[in-house]
Amino acid sequence: MLPDKKILITAQVTTVLAFAVVVLGAYVRLSDAGLGCPDWPGCYGKMVVPFEVAHVQDLYPERPLEHGKAWKEMVHRYAAGILGLLVFMLAVLSWQQRKQPDQPLIVPSLLVLLLIFQALLGMWTVTLLLKPVIVVGHLLGGMTILSLLLWLTLELGNDPQKEDLNSGHLYLWAIAGLFVVIAQIFLGGWTSANYAALVCPDFPRCQGIWWPAMDFEEGFVFWRGPGIDYEGGVLHGDARTAIHMSHRIGAVITVLTIGAVAIRAMCDRNKRTNVLGMVILLVLITQAGLGIANVLMRLPLSLAVAHNGVAALLLLSVVALLHQSVAPGIRRRMF
Repeated sequence: MLPDKKILITAQVTTVLAFAVVVLGAYVRLSDAGLGCPDWPGCYGKMVVPFEVAHVQDLYPERPLEHGKAWKEMVHRYAAGILGLLVFMLAVLSWQQRKQPDQPLIVPSLLVLLLIFQALLGMWTVTLLLKPVIVVGHLLGGMTILSLLLWLTLELGNDPQKEDLNSGHLYLWAIAGLFVVIAQIFLGGWTSANYAALVCPDFPRCQGIWWPAMDFEEGFVFWRGPGIDYEGGVLHGDARTAIHMSHRIGAVITVLTIGAVAIRAMCDRNKRTNVLGMVILLVLITQAGLGIANVLMRLPLSLAVAHNGVAALLLLSVVALLHQSVAPGIRRRMF
């Protein structure tokens, strides 16, 4: 397939921006700026952060204006808005080229729908006061959009002369790896949204023992009543410990599973697949190291944001392997 260069460049730029928005969203969440603006889409009734405090404080007396947090949240919203425009442009360009052979249409159209739903999740994150299931849904939505953008970029940039070099026998390995990474991202998001990252201050033990007291039933209640402010967390210690330990157990499963996927890819006869395997292994080792460092160093903001960013890179590398393992004819019929 020889796509219109405008579409390919737009897809590449949009993918890079989507990654930046995911990392920026993690920065906003981890710096406790998610409610820096208590309304949506503006901030204290304005489309820019207001400089005067007195008149806006009457609108939201329970939420004092903190300019630093408010600007972090609004910059994230501006970036997400630009991303939405690029995704819409990508869809328009794709449909303009719909008569071209093998021009993808399903993914660009799906991305527009996902962006709309993602915007709603962003609004509900604020209006429902950081409800964990919404926060995690917003995280997974961002990761889904990023993954589909990478898939589209890879498909648009595919060299028709090398279509027979896919590694189809790795398909099931890549699918298994993808499910494991998604599950671990969910657990990581659930840990962060419930402020459970620091409940175990030591490693590899937790609170000085291997199996501390945990309340899994309370820790994994996905929906609670309306009107609850979740900033700072609402769960007791045992429930947070259950969440944290689930994330640690998930990390072990992820290291073993993705490590096996990476090694299998590195042993493949295809050089492109070999490189993907090495990238996956390198990203996996980095992510595991960041997870341990975050615990031992008490969750410094830079390392916590990096942990989220590298999680996105791990997901993308597995998506790239899946793209490499799916036969070109199947990819075209599906997307």
